[in-house]
Parts: sequence; C-alpha cells; structure tokens
Amino acid sequence: MPRIAVIEWQYLPPVQFFTLFLRYDQVWMEGCEHFRKGSYRNRTYIAGANGPLRLTIPLRKGKNEQQPIEAVQIAREQPWQQQHWQSIQSAYGNAPFFPFYADELAPLFEENVDFLVQWNRNLLTTLMDCLGLESALPETKTWQEELPENTHDWRNAIHPKEHRGRPDPDWQPAAYPQVFREKHGFLPNLSILDLLFCAGPESVSILEGSFSD
Repeated sequence: MPRIAVIEWQYLPPVQFFTLFLRYDQVWMEGCEHFRKGSYRNRTYIAGANGPLRLTIPLRKGKNEQQPIEAVQIAREQPWQQQHWQSIQSAYGNAPFFPFYADELAPLFEENVDFLVQWNRNLLTTLMDCLGLESALPETKTWQEELPENTHDWRNAIHPKEHRGRPDPDWQPAAYPQVFREKHGFLPNLSILDLLFCAGPESVSILEGSFSD
C-alpha cells in the first residue's frame, strides 16, 4: 500500500516541505480547506542581508480566514511581484546557481494571476521541475477531517511559528553553504529558493540528508 501525504498549497515553500516528496510515494495537495492567516500559504522566508526576510503576498480584503482556499484572491493594487523578485535578486544574485534557475522563475513574477492557489501551483510546478522531482501535484476533491489509514496528515504541520505547527522528529535539516552564512550562521528551513540557488544540482541530496525515516 503506497504511503501518501496530504499538505496545503504554500508560497515558495520551505525546505522541509520538499522532503515529503522523497519520504512518501504520493503527495496530495489539499484543495478543499479554508484559508488560515499567518501561514506559509501566502508568505515565505529568504536569506536577507540582515537575517531572514519575510515576503508576503497581499490578499484582497475580506474574511480570508473563512474563505475556501480556492476562492482566495490576490490583491493587485501594489506591484508586489516586482518587489518580491527584486528582493530575491538582491538576496541571491551572487549565489552560485542563481543564473541557472532565474530564467525559469523570473517570468512567473510577471504573470497576472488572480487566485492564490493558482499562483502557488504555478510556482510549485516550476520548482519541482528545477529540482528534477516528479511534478504531478494531485489535489483533493473533498474535505476529510480524518484521512484514511495509509495517508499522513501534514496539513498545518509546517508553520512559520513552530508552536503553531506540529513537531516532526524525523526532520533533521542538513546544513549547506548559504549566501550570508558567515554573517548569520546557518539559517535552516528557508524557502526552497535558498537551497536551490546555493546548492543547485546537490539540492535533492541535501533534502535526502534532512530526514531520518
């Protein structure tokens, strides 16, 4: 029986998120949940010159916390995509593998996408291709509070605030060179962009060394 994980869509997810694709036979994306504020659904962290830098996607005003995730819309009043890409360029322009992947990612930050799930889907598909991982991302069609016996519930487990997530005893982040490591030390579990731009083709090997099961 295949081992299956279910997790929510996230924006440029952290390194831990991608270990699931190596730890399980299948990873399903939760398509029937309701949006939760303060999560990785619309935020990510990269390595800035002054430490971890948060990038947040602005959302249209309303009761986002109570909206079905598929209905959550991105606010387009500010040029946030340009600002996010500029921050990424500033952080990783000197990273060894930035030139190899920037051309794949930069065009996505010029697309007009109205819905958060579609934006996250587009980015995640591209990131999977960059990593050389299977890019099929099946999505749940109904909400299940309790998942089947062979399915592991990772929904809301990986969270920017550790006390709001769930501990993972098998997650052991492997260190790798980072752009500001001499200044800040190793910063674990940043956006996968950090690993990709700093480690390039070694990224999957580092992911494999970041869990023990």
